[in-house]
Amino acid sequence: MDAVSPARIDMPAPQFVMSAEGRRIATYLWGDEDAPTVLCVHGFASNCRDNWVSTGWVRDLRAAGFRVLGVDQRGHGASDTPHEATAYTMDALVGDLVTVLDTYLIDTVRYVGYSLGARVGWQVAVQVPERIERAVLGGIPDGRPLARMQVEQARAYVADGTPVEDSATRNYVTLAERVTGNDLLALIALAEGMRDGDADPDAANPPPQPILFATGTEDAIIEQSRALAAATPHGAFAEIPGRHHFNAPGSGDFRRDAIAFLREDA
Repeated sequence: MDAVSPARIDMPAPQFVMSAEGRRIATYLWGDEDAPTVLCVHGFASNCRDNWVSTGWVRDLRAAGFRVLGVDQRGHGASDTPHEATAYTMDALVGDLVTVLDTYLIDTVRYVGYSLGARVGWQVAVQVPERIERAVLGGIPDGRPLARMQVEQARAYVADGTPVEDSATRNYVTLAERVTGNDLLALIALAEGMRDGDADPDAANPPPQPILFATGTEDAIIEQSRALAAATPHGAFAEIPGRHHFNAPGSGDFRRDAIAFLREDA
């Protein structure tokens, strides 16, 4: 990899794609049109800049010869941030990404997703397998993690600063406040909208593509991620040494393993 720092990667102005129901989805593109494309999809309460640019992923993917297509998922970044829970379903998040690919006239991509982006990536790979050549799914969540948020406590905190008593909810609020510009009400709506439909990845119906699962050695979900890799016909697993769920995207080990995997058929 080259020695270019993440700060030297320009963050282009977002190009907006319209979802099926008219939501604006912000997209970002780096690299040559003729290069193979990697679609990068961030985690809950993050965005394209936070997850992929500031951590060096875009820099290193470009150095490896890829074109990078990043998105801000609905509810995040420069994308629309509806406050209605009904706007956030797994089908909606999957549909947004398919619409992005259609709009850019891209038939197939390699995929990198982290946390929520990994969970959505699993579903895209299963529902429209012809669009995903291979994928890296980092920190894929176990079960319905957003269901742990106590929505009323989070809303009371946003409304008048009422302290959050539930520890899991407090962690989500802290995570959401970490990224400047996050719309907490949109993220709370996302958690509420997905807590019933955001079921476990179905190990009985795994993606058919080559999939690299990667999870931090300090992440509580590592064994669940390892089990998903074992259940996937062309699955592989990589540990991210010394990382927990929230700092794994910045790991150089993670980037190197992922890019090597993505280049296997390049």
